Amino acid sequence: MSNLSNLTIKKASELLEKKEISSVELTKYYLDRIKKFDDQIGSYLFVCEEYALKKAAEADARIASGKRLGILDGISCAVKDVIITKDIETTAASKILEGFNPPFNATVVKKIEDAGAIILGKLNCDEFAMGSSTENSAYKVCRNPWDVTRVPGGSSGGSAASLAADLCIFNFGTETGGSIRQPASLCNVTGLKPSYGRVSRFGSIAYGSSLDQIGPVGKSAEDLAIILEVIAGKDSLDSTTVNQELRIMNKELDLENIKIGVPKEYFGEGLDSDVEKVIREAIDKYKEMGAEIVEISLPHTDYATSTYYLLAMAEASSNLARYDGIKYGKSSMEKAKNLIEVYFKTRGDYLGDEQKRKSILGTFELSAGYYDAYYRKAMKARTLIKKDFDEALEKVDCIMCPVSPFPAFKIGEKKDDPLSMYLADIYTISANLAGICALSLPAGFVEKDGVKLPVGLQIMGQRFCEDHILSIADAYEKEMPWKDMWPSGWDLQDLCEL
Repeated sequence: MSNLSNLTIKKASELLEKKEISSVELTKYYLDRIKKFDDQIGSYLFVCEEYALKKAAEADARIASGKRLGILDGISCAVKDVIITKDIETTAASKILEGFNPPFNATVVKKIEDAGAIILGKLNCDEFAMGSSTENSAYKVCRNPWDVTRVPGGSSGGSAASLAADLCIFNFGTETGGSIRQPASLCNVTGLKPSYGRVSRFGSIAYGSSLDQIGPVGKSAEDLAIILEVIAGKDSLDSTTVNQELRIMNKELDLENIKIGVPKEYFGEGLDSDVEKVIREAIDKYKEMGAEIVEISLPHTDYATSTYYLLAMAEASSNLARYDGIKYGKSSMEKAKNLIEVYFKTRGDYLGDEQKRKSILGTFELSAGYYDAYYRKAMKARTLIKKDFDEALEKVDCIMCPVSPFPAFKIGEKKDDPLSMYLADIYTISANLAGICALSLPAGFVEKDGVKLPVGLQIMGQRFCEDHILSIADAYEKEMPWKDMWPSGWDLQDLCEL
């Protein structure tokens, strides 16, 4: 009789290896939980029950014959709905792609299926991954399991919420400016943005192509390391990937040899005082564990937000141009009198407000007469921001700071104020601009309106040094209880006994 609640990859793998549980039983456990609880959370857009059970049976046959493929074989996971899955509907949470069943898998999906992982379904997100709250999904709002009146963050809100409610063992998100780390912080799970070029983006529906990255969301730093080892690597289908060695996480890291940089620019106006207290306490814990803490400066931080949104909107405008009612997506051609009307009516009928906003603003800044004034200047500012990180990370082993300036906010609180919503990513966007690796791990809780809400600590490291920041995160997790705390109300012991 095995307790299946809140299993990590390692624990689930041990149960499968010892044949204390079958992959079919494990898969049914999560499918049952999704049926019972996800109507209240909205983390899944599609559940592929028949497909998952078929794949689980295949995993059980391999295990029975002694031919298990590895640690992920038979493990239940899910995939954000902007990542292509063959013959499983992929919509990017947009009505314009409703009913789209891709003819191929994204590279990361192929890699995890080749490793034997079982895909339960597709996870909710902001439409085309454009948002910070998962309120912009065209299908349904996703809710935070710690308080269903609040957002789970975004755009990978379904990824973080599904883990917090124990509706899968691990999953994948994507991020352009913090869309893995910010929801991980708001939901008390662990999320990694790999370095740009570490993981193939082939099959990921593009938002900002020079910023986008696929990354794992899990229940511990160790889980992230296990997943990254499977999905990382050069891919001939993505020219931005590099053939760079992936070192294994050091579970015996001596923190006395670690120097941690704390950027003064990340602890100023706009940071919730309770969140700051939690982050300062986490950094103090590292000092207590032997690390050296030094204050550093990232002098061009003030330019990060405007730089990021100028570049992201320009790239979004280009990437969304293909959804024109002719080449890709649904069409309002029957309503149109001419080609221009096809474009206008299709996008007007099927794209959300945020997607229209980014298309319009991005097209404007790329237009004749404005390119030099906006886009070119943003590219120059990006170079300065990258230089800040390169210089800082030559002096320290990692950088620590908040993930989000505030805990999970109320659903609807910022939806009509785009500028306020954009500031939710103020501490995460710089890592995407610089192309470095960064993660969020649980660091504690604050209380707002009588509700306990999670806070994540951000750790940033040099490009292609994921092993280093994962090792630093793992050392903290061994000392602190935060990753093992789960929201109440989701009957985490219910359905756990087989």
